[in-house]
Amino acid sequence: MRAHLVLLLATFGVAAGADARSQIAVVGNGGPGPAKVQHLTAQLVALGPAIAPGGTQQVGLVLTLEKHWHVYWINPGDSGEPPKIAWTLPTGITASPMQFPIPQRLPLGPLMDFGYEDEVAFPVTISAASTLKPGPLHLDVQVSWLVCAQVCIPGKAHLGIDLTVQPTAPQAPLTGVLGKAITLLPKPLPAGAKFSVLGGAQQFVLTLTDGQRETNAEFYPYPAEALANQAQPPDAIANAAVQKIVPLRDGVRLTVPRSPDLATLPATLHGVFKLSDTVAYDVTTPIVPGEAAPAGSDSTTSTTTLGAIGLAFLGGILLNLMPCVFPVLFLKGLALVQTAGAEEGRNRAHLLRHGLLYALGILISFWMIVAALLVLRATGSHAGWGFQLQSPVFIALLASLIFFLALSLAGQFDIGLSLTSVGSSLVDKPGAGKQGYAGSFFTGVLATVVATPCTAPLMGAAIGFALTQSAAVVFAVFTALALGLAAPYLLLSWQPAWVRVLPRPGAWMELLKQFTAVPLFATAIWLAWVYGQLHAASGVDQIALLLACFLLLAIAGWALGRWPAKGASRIAALVLIALGLAIPLLQARSAARPGAAAQAGMGQMNAAAAGAEIVWQPYSQQSLDTARAAGHPVFIDFTAAWCLSCQFNERAVLRSADVESALRAHSFALLKADWTNSDPEITKKLASVGRAGVPTYVLYPAAAGSPPDVLPELLTKGLVLAAIERGAK
Repeated sequence: MRAHLVLLLATFGVAAGADARSQIAVVGNGGPGPAKVQHLTAQLVALGPAIAPGGTQQVGLVLTLEKHWHVYWINPGDSGEPPKIAWTLPTGITASPMQFPIPQRLPLGPLMDFGYEDEVAFPVTISAASTLKPGPLHLDVQVSWLVCAQVCIPGKAHLGIDLTVQPTAPQAPLTGVLGKAITLLPKPLPAGAKFSVLGGAQQFVLTLTDGQRETNAEFYPYPAEALANQAQPPDAIANAAVQKIVPLRDGVRLTVPRSPDLATLPATLHGVFKLSDTVAYDVTTPIVPGEAAPAGSDSTTSTTTLGAIGLAFLGGILLNLMPCVFPVLFLKGLALVQTAGAEEGRNRAHLLRHGLLYALGILISFWMIVAALLVLRATGSHAGWGFQLQSPVFIALLASLIFFLALSLAGQFDIGLSLTSVGSSLVDKPGAGKQGYAGSFFTGVLATVVATPCTAPLMGAAIGFALTQSAAVVFAVFTALALGLAAPYLLLSWQPAWVRVLPRPGAWMELLKQFTAVPLFATAIWLAWVYGQLHAASGVDQIALLLACFLLLAIAGWALGRWPAKGASRIAALVLIALGLAIPLLQARSAARPGAAAQAGMGQMNAAAAGAEIVWQPYSQQSLDTARAAGHPVFIDFTAAWCLSCQFNERAVLRSADVESALRAHSFALLKADWTNSDPEITKKLASVGRAGVPTYVLYPAAAGSPPDVLPELLTKGLVLAAIERGAK
């Protein structure tokens, strides 16, 4: 911040000296040799005495400083100015811009300067035209600087150096202070190394992957270029803030606080990434908008890409056991039982194709979700797992689909692509294989769609990590999640003999199929309730419109069952389905629900007296900061009306007498982050603790500065009670 320079100079009483910069005496007469001034010695040196026509020679400005005094890097930090050099050169000679070796951080009270102490050289490459004639050559230069300790003193010098133009000039070795400075210039990233920047509201997360564990790192941003007729742009980082280092197995991650003056996130970050006093890289990389989990959270920053992929795969397998997904897997299991009596070789080949198409449907659906998330991230928006369930249109379509499928399973009609027709179409109908294959593919799509309200154990950390990484990592993690979801049925289709442990096909299968319609009808009712929650005061009216859609779908199903395989009935059914869907979709609005705290029974606990009713407050960063400033431990419940896992955890655990009693006894402040509708503040907070969806549960201990405690997605009373005890200390 250039404003800090003015403050610093005024504080130390040197503003008058800066204003009188033009009055400063210039030492030296342009001849070779050092110039001694206050607190430093300046000299122009060269690696070698000669330069060849068409060749180059390295020269440099060398500043030797008194103890405790320093000069500045090209970006001086919070105060100061870098050395400047102006050449007077003979015809045929050109000079490159002055280069700056690796700097160091120089704290000065509450500020941070970037610069050099003791001795430093600033290399310059001198180039000679090929037409230059042999003979003596004199280089003349005007130099200015600012040297500081507790006070800052500007200085100027008129320096020079003599070289000889000769036909051949052997390359001089990198010796002396100039040779050392050339070796200390920041270098490009080595082959195979990768550098990325995640830019959040309060910090930048810089990740270097170079194939080896790094334990030290610092970042120095180059100064931003001011546009024409505009003031100097603000610094990118908070220069004096602590830069947090997290060593990685194959590199290092550095968290750098963002400058509070930086209103808009830059497109790129350009600077020097320093690993040691002798190794630093000149890096320029696009900034990916997003938030990263802080050190100390449950999703520790030591999470690796391979670890996240493994967690995602296991989470996908467990997702099959969630109440929103298990009915789909169950119905696919029925299809396997139906085909158990077919010829072994033919049956196995067909089942394997079905398994592969089921997996393909899941994969393509997940890739579409990844594409949507990446597009949102590229446009500066944030979204997480289940974000599509924040759309009333999507909820209406999903509820209608599930209701229509339940009608088919209940026996009202047979739909050609229904899950229950897959096995019979393979075995009994030679021409129906195409329909069966399409059914398996779209069953995979359906499994993905109905999985979005659920977050299985292990999924949260994997998805939260992935959404802070590059597009390739996001793709890999979500692909692993999709393969985990597809794995059980894919494995059974590969080894159909394993289904022999199940009962032989019979009449029980039709009864069980019809019974499966019951949880699907229940799911449709629940989605209708969620649909109403997504609207404001008109929630009841919107539910009525969706029920009217269900009525027309039921009439369409009756037509298909009354006149099966008739073209007229199919046309009538399609018309009725279109009319039914139009009723809620044309009225769908994305208005946020007011009074969410009252609807969900959430808010901050009133701990004034034992036995007081547990009350929750709607989450906001201000309410969190206020509670922590007052010394209260804080419990945040990130939830949504459409999240089945959230509803189960709240009713079975969070609202239990034991948990409520413990929260009351330890004076917890209770905050509900309701993500039913899209809320950028809640999305950002989820990302800050390494999560990208709900349910998420975060406890902030009473001790100031303590890191948050992120609980697993599936809660138990014992787990929550233990976390409450930890947070109260």
